[in-house]
Amino acid sequence: MENLCICYSKCSTCRKALKYLDDNKIKYIKRDIVENNPNEDELKKWIKKSEIAINKWFNTSGILYRELNLKNKLGNMSEDEKIKLLASNGKLIKRPIFITDKKVLIGFKEDEWQQL
Repeated sequence: MENLCICYSKCSTCRKALKYLDDNKIKYIKRDIVENNPNEDELKKWIKKSEIAINKWFNTSGILYRELNLKNKLGNMSEDEKIKLLASNGKLIKRPIFITDKKVLIGFKEDEWQQL
């Protein structure tokens, strides 16, 4: 499987992650999270593979997250409802998402990415 980096072009963290991948000559396919938002099936698979709690997949610093008051709503939602919500708008998802055949990373922490 080819590595997949899902990002948003206006996001400075995504730009840092892409620069890291390019500087380290790591091959990947780039996918825009707004133009081609992950669907429910992809999210279910990636969340499981990441071993990261679903609530950590939300972009808590995003405007939409605050507008929807998700800080107070997520606790009462089922996992399926959260996945449907994430699949509804790429801006709700923490990014970048880096998917390899072995691991799924969200956000960009250089030390985590180096371990790959």
